[in-house]
Amino acid sequence: MENRKLELVSDFYEFTMANGYLAHNMDNKIVYFDVFFRKIPDNGGYVIFAGLEQIIDYILNLKFTEDDIEYLKKQNKFSEQFLDYLRNFEFTGDIWSVQEGTVVFPYEPLITVKAPIIQAQILETMLLLLINHQSLIATKSSRIVRAAKGRPVMEFGARRAHSIDAAVFGARAAIIGGCVGTSCMYTSQQYNVPTSGTMAHSWIQSFDSEYEAFKAYATTYPDDCTLLVDTYNVLKSGVPNAIKVFNEVLAPLNFRPKAIRIDSGDLSYLSKKARQMLDEAGYSDCKICGTNALDEFLITSLLEQDAKLDSFGVGENLITAQSNPVFGGVYKLSAIEENNVITPKIKVSENVEKITNPGFKKLYRFYNNKTGKAIADLIALHDEEISNDSYTIFDPISPWKKKELIDYYVKPLHNQIFENGKLVYTSPTLTEIANKAKKELDTLWDEVKRLNNPHKYYVDLSQKLWNLKNSMLEDLNK
Repeated sequence: MENRKLELVSDFYEFTMANGYLAHNMDNKIVYFDVFFRKIPDNGGYVIFAGLEQIIDYILNLKFTEDDIEYLKKQNKFSEQFLDYLRNFEFTGDIWSVQEGTVVFPYEPLITVKAPIIQAQILETMLLLLINHQSLIATKSSRIVRAAKGRPVMEFGARRAHSIDAAVFGARAAIIGGCVGTSCMYTSQQYNVPTSGTMAHSWIQSFDSEYEAFKAYATTYPDDCTLLVDTYNVLKSGVPNAIKVFNEVLAPLNFRPKAIRIDSGDLSYLSKKARQMLDEAGYSDCKICGTNALDEFLITSLLEQDAKLDSFGVGENLITAQSNPVFGGVYKLSAIEENNVITPKIKVSENVEKITNPGFKKLYRFYNNKTGKAIADLIALHDEEISNDSYTIFDPISPWKKKELIDYYVKPLHNQIFENGKLVYTSPTLTEIANKAKKELDTLWDEVKRLNNPHKYYVDLSQKLWNLKNSMLEDLNK
C-alpha cells in the first residue's frame, strides 16, 4: 500500500550483519544474491512469478527516517557509524529479474541482485516476502482457473485473507493467475480490474421474506441481477422465488436475469435441479454460480459429476493457498566481485537440494520452432553464449542423461530492472501481466500442467556452470 514506511519490515539479522560488514570495512564489497525456490507448491508442475512491481516500489522508497534511527539506536547493537550510513542510505546496485507472469521452475534465479553487500543484505526480507506471497497465490489461482475449464473464476477471499496486504496483493496475484475479477474494491481501484459481488445472506435475512429481498434487489439492479438462493432452501424457496421475481420485476422492464448463486449444500445436485427449473421457466440464459470453500480439486470433482455451474467464486482456499500455504523462496549469496573479478560462492549441505548454484548467472528458455512449446530451461554463467543451431542439455543430477536440441529458438528470461540504482524498467499493467501469464501457460505441454503427478519440466545447467559447481564441491571435500 502506498506511502507507508516499509524500511523496517525486515528480519533483525539483516541489520546486525549489515552493521558487522561496516565494522569490518566491507561496505564497498560487491556481491551477487539470487532469489530462487526449491519446490513447487501442491506438487504442481509450474509456478507463476509475481510480486516484482511491489519490489520496485519498495526499493524506490527505501529511506531511513530519524524515527527509524532512534529505534535502532535503542537496540544497543549498532554503531554510530552504521546509523549514519543508514541516514544516507541509497540503493546503488543492479537488479535483473524475470518478468511477472512468467512460468518458472525450481532452482532458477528469478531475481539477481548485484550491489554493495550492506545494500544487498537489507533487501532480503522484503524481496522474499513479496515474491513468496504473490507467486504462491498466482500459482494457486492458476490451478483453480485451469480446473474450471474455461468457466470464469472470481476471487472472493478478502475476508479470509491473513492481513490487509494479503487481501489486496493476493487479489492482484489472483488476477495474474487467471481470475476474471475480485471482490476486493481496493485492488480493483488500484489496478483497474473488474470487481464483482452482489449480496450476502444478511441482505435476505433483513427483509420480511426471501421474495421481498429478491424483489428489492431486482428493482435496484435490474440490469445486473444475481440472486443468492441458498439462505433458506435452494429448491423449495430460493430458485422458485428467484423465478417469480424474474417474471414479475425483470420481465416487465425487459431485462434478463444474470445469475443465481448457490453457496452451500451439494453443489452438483442442486445446480442440476436448479438448471432444470430455470430452463423450464424460460431462463436458460440465467447462469449458475457456485461458491462455498472451493478449490481446484473440488471444482474438478464437480465438473466430473456434470454439475451445471457456469462460474465459480473462490475465497479462502485461494487467498490463503490453504493446501500448501508456504512458498519457500530463498535469497542466497552466489558471488563476490573485487577489482572487476567475479569469484563464485557456493552453499553446501548434506541435503543435496540445498546445495546452491554458484556464480553470476543468466536464465534461458528453449522453444520448439514448429510448435512454439517450451522444451527446457538453461541456467548458464553470465558470459556464456548459447548456440542457435544445436545445444546438448543434460540432467544436472544424472549428467549421463542427455538430449541434443535442434530446430529451436532460445530466449533470455531476465530483464534488467535497476542499473546503478536507477530504475530502467517499465512495469506493465496488471492486465498485461495476466495476459502474459496466459500466453506463458500456453507454451507448456498439458502434461506439465496436470494437477496430479505433472510431468517434470527440464531445468538444466550449462556444461560450464556444472563443471564450476562440481569443481568447487570437490575442492571443499579435499
